[in-house]
Amino acid sequence: MPANLMMKRRDFLMNGSLAAAVAGVPGATAAEAQHKNKPALTVAHITDVHIRPKDDIPDRFKASLEKVKKHKMDFVLNGGDSIYAADYENVTREWMLAQWATWDECMKTLDGYEVYSCVGNHDPWWQAPSKDDEMHGVAYAARRAGMPHRYYSFTKKNWHFIILDGNNPGVKLDGEQMAWLEKELANVPSGHYVLLMSHYPILSVTAMWAGGAHGDHVALRKLFYRYKDKVRVCLSGHNHLLDANVFNNVQYFCNGAMSGYWWEKGDEQSAGPYYYQETAPGYAILKLYEDGTVENRYFEHHI
Repeated sequence: MPANLMMKRRDFLMNGSLAAAVAGVPGATAAEAQHKNKPALTVAHITDVHIRPKDDIPDRFKASLEKVKKHKMDFVLNGGDSIYAADYENVTREWMLAQWATWDECMKTLDGYEVYSCVGNHDPWWQAPSKDDEMHGVAYAARRAGMPHRYYSFTKKNWHFIILDGNNPGVKLDGEQMAWLEKELANVPSGHYVLLMSHYPILSVTAMWAGGAHGDHVALRKLFYRYKDKVRVCLSGHNHLLDANVFNNVQYFCNGAMSGYWWEKGDEQSAGPYYYQETAPGYAILKLYEDGTVENRYFEHHI
């Protein structure tokens, strides 16, 4: 490689945007070297827990949460699919409620921590006798997960967190929610930064072969570009796979799954016990800095 091209490549690799983008992989990152100060916030991201009362899964989940707590995070983001599955045709009210009761019991492990959740595709119960049943659909799942609404926002330090609901036809934000999101982004003050969490990836490397992504990713991409000085990171789960990418200075992290292969040993396509394909069960720890820099590290828990 010519010397001038080597120099350009080196300079590019030192760019802060790319340094932050590689933070989806385990181990030390270049982004860490940029900061001598402590992060404004340290946040845990768990997703796709798929809890259910069998095979010692509740105890295994509680043990993994004890590992999460060792990171001394400020709060927890839960990316949905909290319970194993309420959306299948044969799911009874009793089995749905048993899964949520198990979730409630396990979350006592996080007493003292704020947990902000979104609704995954497996969380809503669609088999209610009618749509008027209080347990039908997304609204009930949101309440059981402790959410104020199926989509919402909150602010910590100079970071604004937006929780989305993609459980609509076409895996999209409905019109009401999209209008709300545009207003939310417009109202974020200068010098503040935005982290969005959805269950489904908005932009993902792995969505081509597993899980999928938001059907309105083009509209969301264009919206984020309008507020490129604010939007910094999008978190997701759903695919049970670990990937990280950056586009238009927005970092997209699909952070695997707490349950890996749904807490089971896996199959011939799994790279190891409890892996889903090449991704081990785990969780992510994010460090969010006042200047908008983000570090995202995935920790395998193997429980």
